Amino acid sequence: MTGRLAVVGAGLMGSGIAQVAAQAGWQVTLRDLTPEAVDRGLATVRTSLDRFVAKNRITADDAAGALSRITVTTDLAEAATDADIVVEAVFERLEIKQDVFRTLDEVCKPGAVLATNTSAIPITQIAAVTTRPESVVGTHFFSPVPMMALCELVRGHRTSDATLATARAFAEEIGKTCIVVERDIAGFVTTRLITALVVEAVKLVESGVVSPEDLDTACRLGFGHAMGPLATADLTGVDVLLHAARNIHTDSGDPKFFPPELMQRMVVAGELGRKTGKGFYSHP
Repeated sequence: MTGRLAVVGAGLMGSGIAQVAAQAGWQVTLRDLTPEAVDRGLATVRTSLDRFVAKNRITADDAAGALSRITVTTDLAEAATDADIVVEAVFERLEIKQDVFRTLDEVCKPGAVLATNTSAIPITQIAAVTTRPESVVGTHFFSPVPMMALCELVRGHRTSDATLATARAFAEEIGKTCIVVERDIAGFVTTRLITALVVEAVKLVESGVVSPEDLDTACRLGFGHAMGPLATADLTGVDVLLHAARNIHTDSGDPKFFPPELMQRMVVAGELGRKTGKGFYSHP
């Protein structure tokens, strides 16, 4: 079903989605607010493809072909007007995402699928600012997108069967295995589970019960997790999980999602994990 894809947001998630779609033969337009941002996104794709070539996972010709199918722009209308599918991957704040979807509603062609990569915000809240909520769906990819096999598809209150089917066909075509979240709750399935685990892990560390290293070791060796929850927080971004916890707590009122003070202070101090060099661990 290859066609034209617009990816709104050229950060790690957006550039990763652009890469796997281009590798699968889609014509991709990657959009962000500034030329510097889209250039960084394209550079991220290029670096990732070079690593794949170096590991003999793809050929140099495959990498060059994927890059040739990606164009960049700072103009949202230019990116989205002719797109069959648009995937929004901007910062995890409802008002920012709603601003994007208001514009998409105006410029996208009839029948286009409008997807959001949100990890925690209910799809219905995003779709509510459009005149076509039936065309809005959650496509929650996982970072790093070229390596992670899962895509969590989320049905909003008015998402149509056809929209969900198109989103699933797209995700599977670019190499993902899908699960479907049939009821639109904040945090969906995967973010709800990892956020609850991270919040409790941080509380245990914050209160002096256990060190971050021993807590993660317990989860790896006791539960068979590939990575402990605090190492996961550093990889994902402590700020990202803090926003997820706040979104879920606000929507559900469930006290177990209220973010611990330590987590809040780390974000204020810029200790966000791997992307800043320090989180629960130090990262050279």
